[in-house]
Amino acid sequence: MQELERFIDNIQSGNFYEAHEDLEALWYPRRFEQSDEVKLLKGFINASVSFELAKKGKTEQAKKVWQTYLKYETLLENIDSPHTPTYRLIAKLLHAKALL
Repeated sequence: MQELERFIDNIQSGNFYEAHEDLEALWYPRRFEQSDEVKLLKGFINASVSFELAKKGKTEQAKKVWQTYLKYETLLENIDSPHTPTYRLIAKLLHAKALL
């Protein structure tokens, strides 16, 4: 899925706002669904927002939003989707980026 690939590219490039926008296009039309997959997308959006906040020096806000991401990340364990391998890759990338 193009949006997921763009999200990955933007996270790797440090374009966190753009990464947010990439997934917003997927999440927004489905935001009222109670699907774990939709909630995970929201979590990935939160992670990109956390990185953008950190980039702007808003450390406390970034930490709070990162905790929200972690809450959603646990949903990855139970998702049955053709995109699950990509979601797992994204989660690893996000954690690697968080350690920097």
